[in-house]
Amino acid sequence: MSFSLSPVLVVDDEKNMRASLQTMLKDEGYAVRAAESAEEAINLLEHEDVFMVITDARLGGMSGYEFLKIVHASKADLPVLMLTAYATPKLAVEAIKSGAIDYLAKPFAPEELLHAVARCAERHKLLRENAVLRSRTGEIFSLDQIIGDSAKMRDVRKLIQTVAPTDARVLILGESGTGKELVAGALHGLSARKNENYVRINCAAIPETLLESELFGHERGAFTGAVKQKNGRVEEANGGTIFLDEIADMSKPLQAKLLRFLEDGSFTRVGGTQELRVNVRLLAATNRDIAQAITAGEFREDLFHRLNVVQFNLPPLRERGDDVLLLAEFFLKTFRPSMNRIVSGISSGARQKLLSHRWPGNVRELRNVMERALILETAKEIQPSSLPDFQIEARLQKSAPLQVAVDESLDDALGRIERDLINGALEQSNFSLTRAAERLKLTRHSLRYRMQRLGMKDAENEN
Repeated sequence: MSFSLSPVLVVDDEKNMRASLQTMLKDEGYAVRAAESAEEAINLLEHEDVFMVITDARLGGMSGYEFLKIVHASKADLPVLMLTAYATPKLAVEAIKSGAIDYLAKPFAPEELLHAVARCAERHKLLRENAVLRSRTGEIFSLDQIIGDSAKMRDVRKLIQTVAPTDARVLILGESGTGKELVAGALHGLSARKNENYVRINCAAIPETLLESELFGHERGAFTGAVKQKNGRVEEANGGTIFLDEIADMSKPLQAKLLRFLEDGSFTRVGGTQELRVNVRLLAATNRDIAQAITAGEFREDLFHRLNVVQFNLPPLRERGDDVLLLAEFFLKTFRPSMNRIVSGISSGARQKLLSHRWPGNVRELRNVMERALILETAKEIQPSSLPDFQIEARLQKSAPLQVAVDESLDDALGRIERDLINGALEQSNFSLTRAAERLKLTRHSLRYRMQRLGMKDAENEN
């Protein structure tokens, strides 16, 4: 997340000093506004945003101390750096009490001033980023966004309500596109930390060499390009929640450092020696087979046990039955206003086609399919022709040995396999019962009977 900085406001009644400060700051890439009096600065602040103020203590007219008090009263979060040629401990205390973030005595080294400005710039960026993240929480931190009426999804929502108020670590497992981010967001949004920061990191999206710095921060000079100290995301999340997505893609050395962090919240910035400590709740997720990753030596078993206080196993969409239709209707209603379409529903043929697909991309794939269908459809209901033929998607399906789930009986497993075979035959036969029965070496009557026994909807396409 990248933001452009507002200007720095320089307030000094000496023309040469104003020009010197402006040049120094502009050379470092900062935008600068200047005022020769406190009165002019107050007027400027009423009409323009700045990320910090640098003011001399002694000004013609209103003094810098009086100006500081006015700024602090109206803009308490605006950092002010006080400069003075008459530095005494008493004046320094007065400046800090009046709201100054720092106090520099003239003459000062340029590096001192630039270091103070850099700290304020970093603080300003974090505050803006946090505001954006908090604004996003209103969009996703709700159980209402987790659509589904299947037994497994009802269990997921119930577990979220039970676990969210605690500070328990959570490990969320599931295929890509099953809604792991939604679950993590709901856990934060229903927790006691909901008004604090919620920080998300995708461990697979950040290069391995940079992930440690992103997570724990770095000191100036820690590596090439580290021109200033940088706070890590764990510091940004202090008091709130941090969500580590795709955690199984984290390198083994960094896993060891994360393990230490999980013990008591302590860490050290890259290139630093000072031990720091924060109070955060950690949520983690992965779409990989975590047991397989541990067996292959790619993920630490002790880290797994640290993270696995509460485990969520999100079901793939192909195991959620009629939730496919609930989600399709939800996405239809979501996209319809922005596209200004009059499509009011989904035809029976399109419903059957949606139910017969195995959805290797899960909910994310369904969302894209419904957006595409709404763009293409000209009738009042979504027709099968507006849906993809799913040929490429079918080839993406993973070939895995047949297994019985922990809570599944043999009869249930056989029914699931039979349902998948029938759905596949229907899809390949353009949803013609006659042609699907021929593929399966059954009579049309026998196929219809099996579909009724399995609770499958009969929506034949006669085209």
